Amino acid sequence: MKCLVIILAAVCFISTEVLATSYSIHNQKLSVGYNDATGTFSVADMATGKSFLIDGKMDGIPKKVEINPVTDPVFNRGMEIAVTQTDGSTIFFELYNQLPFLLVREDLHNSSSVMTDFQKLDPVTFELDLGKPAGELRTMGTAGLTTPDQNPGSYLFLTLADPSTRRGVVTGWLTEDRGSGVIFSAVKDGKVELKAQIDYGHLHIPVGKTEKLETLAIGVFDDARIGEEEYADAIKSQYQIKLPAQVPGYCTWYSEVGGLTDKNGGAGCSNERDIATLTEFAAKELEPYGFSLVQIDDGWQDGESINGPRRGFMRAAPNGAYPHGMKPVAEMIKSNGLTAGIWFLPFARNYQDPEYKDRQDWFMKRLNGSPYETVWGGTSLDLTRPEVQAHLVNLARTLHGWGYNYFKMDGLWTGSVTEQMYVNDGYKDDDIGNYQPFYDPMKTSIEVLRNGLKLLRKGAGRDVFFSGCCASQNMRSLAGSIGLVDSMRVGPDNGFDWQDYHNEVIHFDGGGIITGPIRGSRLYFLNGRVWWNDPDPCYVRVGVKLNHAQLLASWMALSGMFNLNSDWLPGLPPERLDILKRCLLPHHAIARPVDYFESTMPEIWLTTDTSQSVRRDVLGLYNWDSQKKIIRYDVAKAGLDGTRTYYAFDFWNKSPLPNFKDTFNFEVPAESCRVIAVRAAEGHPVLVSTSRHVTQGMVDVQNETWNSFWRTLSGVSQVVGNDPYELRIAGVNDGVSKWKFVSAFVSAGKMAKDVTVTPETAIPGEEGWLRVLITSKSSQTIKWTLNFRE
Repeated sequence: MKCLVIILAAVCFISTEVLATSYSIHNQKLSVGYNDATGTFSVADMATGKSFLIDGKMDGIPKKVEINPVTDPVFNRGMEIAVTQTDGSTIFFELYNQLPFLLVREDLHNSSSVMTDFQKLDPVTFELDLGKPAGELRTMGTAGLTTPDQNPGSYLFLTLADPSTRRGVVTGWLTEDRGSGVIFSAVKDGKVELKAQIDYGHLHIPVGKTEKLETLAIGVFDDARIGEEEYADAIKSQYQIKLPAQVPGYCTWYSEVGGLTDKNGGAGCSNERDIATLTEFAAKELEPYGFSLVQIDDGWQDGESINGPRRGFMRAAPNGAYPHGMKPVAEMIKSNGLTAGIWFLPFARNYQDPEYKDRQDWFMKRLNGSPYETVWGGTSLDLTRPEVQAHLVNLARTLHGWGYNYFKMDGLWTGSVTEQMYVNDGYKDDDIGNYQPFYDPMKTSIEVLRNGLKLLRKGAGRDVFFSGCCASQNMRSLAGSIGLVDSMRVGPDNGFDWQDYHNEVIHFDGGGIITGPIRGSRLYFLNGRVWWNDPDPCYVRVGVKLNHAQLLASWMALSGMFNLNSDWLPGLPPERLDILKRCLLPHHAIARPVDYFESTMPEIWLTTDTSQSVRRDVLGLYNWDSQKKIIRYDVAKAGLDGTRTYYAFDFWNKSPLPNFKDTFNFEVPAESCRVIAVRAAEGHPVLVSTSRHVTQGMVDVQNETWNSFWRTLSGVSQVVGNDPYELRIAGVNDGVSKWKFVSAFVSAGKMAKDVTVTPETAIPGEEGWLRVLITSKSSQTIKWTLNFRE
């Protein structure tokens, strides 16, 4: 990003009635103004000179205004307008050289004679002007795509955009250290108004003291999707997030053997015998394709089931599925070269459990004096109590000591001592703060949740992958976990057809599916930046139609979401297992929903990799409906070059498609997908697709090079042993191109004798295409060279 220069100004306007001063600062992106006569602020886009934020209001009475240089430990140098109010509180409007957002925050001062206790605060409200009627604009937030007057409120962020251009304003909470940020939209006098709110539960400020509130970010972008991605990047910088690599693998919960869908009464956690069978199978058949995790879910633990799961997480049930304990299971999984994962509920126990008869002071109480009990969640622990804190550290240390390097941590809302709101997307009043004080009464609900996750990390160490579960139980867990978990369940439990496991089915034109994809799409910009979005497992079992299985697995793979499976892997037919092989390995490309502001459930994704020697693009076209449809879209708006002609190859149908320019137009069967690699014509042969993975070259090909002098196309591919690997080349042998294929050569060092290469030319109906089949007896890196002549 280019360095942005901050400029400031203060201009006086004199009349016979009022002396008003307008204060302003700006950088290359934004201009911020404050009028002390009206007590309002505005923000303009420097590129157009037009104000997009108007009539911004704050609580309180202004007393003094200053413009100051400011240095932030994350965003470095900038300038601020500081508005001090009569009660001693100060509102700051900050611009930084390296940040395309205005930051707004408040230092709230207690000038009263008693300690204050705030449940909610509304720091600012403002109107937005995008030059369009409010009815033509859309808001995107945790509640999804709605009109501005229909949005119930969004946790963490809210974007207002013009669907026809994608121009929009991104507003989001940059910090959520002590409070839970929410944003509301409304339409007043034809204008869209946003209100920023922070929910604390209890924010205590002693007499004469000042509390720093959470920071709000506001920016305008020609493509609001890019703005959301920049917002996520700002969060990543703020919390210094460094994500570990994804660990694609298996979760026992929904498995046909040992899981909830086991007709023989599986408990959800599998058992010693079956987990060993599955692990050995996965290590042999799927590990070469990216499989790396076996996670044991609820049911392994000891204790009495009083309100939901048993909560004896320090030991396995002696008469349960793992009578020899959990340590030998982890050792077995690790001996097969895989990561061992385990499920548990960290922040709640049961006050009725005899184990806690003499530790009732560990539990939180409601204002009416009853234990803070929620359905299935159990009784919230007081995470500020030293004994409880020691228990959490010891729990994490114990599980890690058994050999588990992946924690699936459920029921996170209990750590914030809030109600279960399952399923929760848009804002719902959860009566935050309905509890008697913590052992440390100065702590807020969100602060306590965050400190609880930090205690678990202290016990587990940095090498344990933290999987949060799940935001939709209560959305306080969403932002309350930022920077503290590596993946986050962004939706509720799903069923094997990806309908909501709890019967909350979302319908689109008669087709009922998709609980994970709809939420993963809304929050796509967080994925790979703040954490890995976990939409819950995908399924390829026989009970799912083959085209539907391809749809679900392809969406997971192309979108780059956290990729888990919960099928009984040893029982999958070869064609079902093959779907997993083509979708497991994570890519490192940029994946965006194209119709993000146009469709409640996006149907078009573009995944683009610009990190290699050539650009690679894959279109994912998804028909979530029960009837076939034509998906048509403008090439340039989709993110491709509208002036170029594109070759196209359909991955699942294993066939080339007609070239296209300006627009693409493809028929997609009901509840199916088309995964199409596209490549702009270059005037010479180019590699469009490979058979290794649905990204068709992104995870397996490097250094593709055309040598015009030698007339060769060459590259390096990572192939899997005994997995036929096909190169799909366009721009040759078509009667129009001047290039004719001559020969193919591969180099594989000492293992070259294990490799064969078979070109396929003159395939009926594939004029202009060349296929080259490479087979290798072992997994290895192979350099290939294709020779051509004019």
